[in-house]
Amino acid sequence: MPVKQISVFLENKSGRLYDLAKVLGDNQINMIALTVAETGDYGVVRIIADKAEKAVQVLKDNGFTVSETDVIGVVVPDRPGGLASVLEVLKGNNLNIEYLYCFAGPTKDTAIDIMRIEDVTKAEDIIRRSGFEVLEKIDTID
Repeated sequence: MPVKQISVFLENKSGRLYDLAKVLGDNQINMIALTVAETGDYGVVRIIADKAEKAVQVLKDNGFTVSETDVIGVVVPDRPGGLASVLEVLKGNNLNIEYLYCFAGPTKDTAIDIMRIEDVTKAEDIIRRSGFEVLEKIDTID
């Protein structure tokens, strides 16, 4: 089952990212991972949150433009070549990654790779069969 990623479109002006973080924090929603891409006039903030459904509703209620996307969370070794090991599996199966971002895993020697792949179901199956752990939910990192 894919992980839900929240994408928020923000005007590229001072304070907008703060506004987003404040609304989520005020509603006890923890951002587990976050990445920002900008294009000049606006930015796209991609978030993995501990309470994705609540986050979407709270953001919409506060006037943010929000969408949800299915992504894959893969646990990889946190060592040189760790990312390459899972990318090799995807390349070998002709699966294209639209985008990817990473963060520290739950243990010292792991990382979590968040991947947007066109065929999420197929990719999850192939990644699992190759011996990687695919996360179904990302609540917190202890």
